[in-house]
Amino acid sequence: MSLKALVLNCSLKDSTQPSNTRGLINEIVKIFDKNGVETEVLRMADYSIGFGITNEAVNDHDQWPEIFEKVKQADILLLGSPIWLGEQSSLATLVVERLYGGSSLPNEKGQYIYYNKVGGVVVTGNEDGAKNVSSYLIYSLSHIGFTIPPNVDTYWVGEAGPGPSFIEAKGNQNEFTMQHAKTTAYNLVHFARLLKEHPIPAEGNVIEGE
Repeated sequence: MSLKALVLNCSLKDSTQPSNTRGLINEIVKIFDKNGVETEVLRMADYSIGFGITNEAVNDHDQWPEIFEKVKQADILLLGSPIWLGEQSSLATLVVERLYGGSSLPNEKGQYIYYNKVGGVVVTGNEDGAKNVSSYLIYSLSHIGFTIPPNVDTYWVGEAGPGPSFIEAKGNQNEFTMQHAKTTAYNLVHFARLLKEHPIPAEGNVIEGE
């Protein structure tokens, strides 16, 4: 059974710069690869994404519609965000708003478009805020129709104050974080397979008017 995963890295750094969030994302992608999942990782800072609660372009330069097409094709959506002042990045908030803008569209059964897709999160940063960011992103994905398997919030945080982040601090040697990365990857794959074989029945959750 073929599965597609889409990872939206909401680092504020574009692809010309190393991303600690991408460093942790890579650990999950390795397990996706091992399980035959076709994965694409996009750096949101590489794109021009307009403000708005819509899936359609909000200006001539808005590239969200092409990202949204990839979301529609994916079985697994993984959102990655750094922590700034204890919160998700501004790009992560923007991505959630744009995802929300397309959430009322129907799938082929008349359900909300994100039904039968699974979602998870990856968070990195110094000090605190990982669980706060995870709770925002996990709730947002669940609210708009994604299925959230158990334990799909992988995070790493450094010590209080300025200091090395995930890559420099060798966060991939942190036993707790690596166990969570493994759990996240396998649970996302397992539930994506379950939903592909046994999709959520349309009874009781068809969009009114469909």
